Amino acid sequence: MHVSDAIIKRRSVRAYQNKQVPNELIKKIFLQAQDSPSNCNTQPWHVVVVSGDVRDKIEKAMVSEIMSGKAPTPFFQPGDQGLKDQYRKRQIDCAISLYDSVDIKYEEKEKRQQLMLKNWQFFGAPHAAFFSMPKTMKEINAVDMGIYLQTLMLLMTENGIACCPQGALAMYPNAVQEVANIPEDNAIMFGLSFGYAQEDAAINHFEVGREDLSTNVEFLG
Repeated sequence: MHVSDAIIKRRSVRAYQNKQVPNELIKKIFLQAQDSPSNCNTQPWHVVVVSGDVRDKIEKAMVSEIMSGKAPTPFFQPGDQGLKDQYRKRQIDCAISLYDSVDIKYEEKEKRQQLMLKNWQFFGAPHAAFFSMPKTMKEINAVDMGIYLQTLMLLMTENGIACCPQGALAMYPNAVQEVANIPEDNAIMFGLSFGYAQEDAAINHFEVGREDLSTNVEFLG
């Protein structure tokens, strides 16, 4: 598979088969991702991959905190805060397309909340990864984290594995840290649910589209 093919094929998958990815393949992909570039080769990422009973224990802990009414406590500012103008519009349009794919109207708040809860159930994926970096690091280091995440997602796509990057998995860090081995001086930035896609699920096929190239890129000279 060419890189350009993997970029086009990759999607944020929100429904998975009850089928484990072989451990050897998971380790191979994460080993290959170690070649991701980073500023001055700092490699700021620390990742905890969870499966089986550990994955289930973390899901239960996060859902318990949510159902108890506990407010989220992310260390890094979530990506959906402070959005304005066209950025806010794109966010809303994406959400509406997601709801439409499962026949939920925007005004059906309870159904939207039930769909949102699936974030912390990993959308049924058998595996999840939590990505953290030192709390002392700043925006430029977050760029390295994003490069690493994209590298992983493209490698997963190449190997027939579906995934979904999720800022939501950083919202309840205490529930994760009690089970996962997150370094004490690190904070979770985002998570990634992954496994084999449930191909016939409508939620895996909604379209959001992209802006015209001229909207985002200028060529001078």
